[in-house]
Amino acid sequence: MMAKLNGASALPPEAQNFLAIHKKLLEQMSDAEASEATIQEMYRTYYAEMGGAGKAPEVPARTREPVADTGNVTAFRRLPAKKTTTSGPNAKRPMPVALIFACLVVVYVAIRYYWK
Repeated sequence: MMAKLNGASALPPEAQNFLAIHKKLLEQMSDAEASEATIQEMYRTYYAEMGGAGKAPEVPARTREPVADTGNVTAFRRLPAKKTTTSGPNAKRPMPVALIFACLVVVYVAIRYYWK
């Protein structure tokens, strides 16, 4: 991806070496095959650097599923509708704002009366 964005100079030397290998492979085979061969080479190098003894175990290549052309549209799920039933026996009813305000006024007056 960095190579496609012309940012290869910012890569570390090891990555630049892999990029050069990938470019050489592109001249000989298709993009998908060159990419897979480069990934396998990176895997073998990593295995050796991490102390792997002998030949690196073979990792099967991922098979790519054909992409269905559905356009540039992403299908989103619609969220289920909220059920607001307040008719149950244990259902909480919202307390009116006026009642809360009246209680606060009563508490304020009681505190003021108590301190005098």
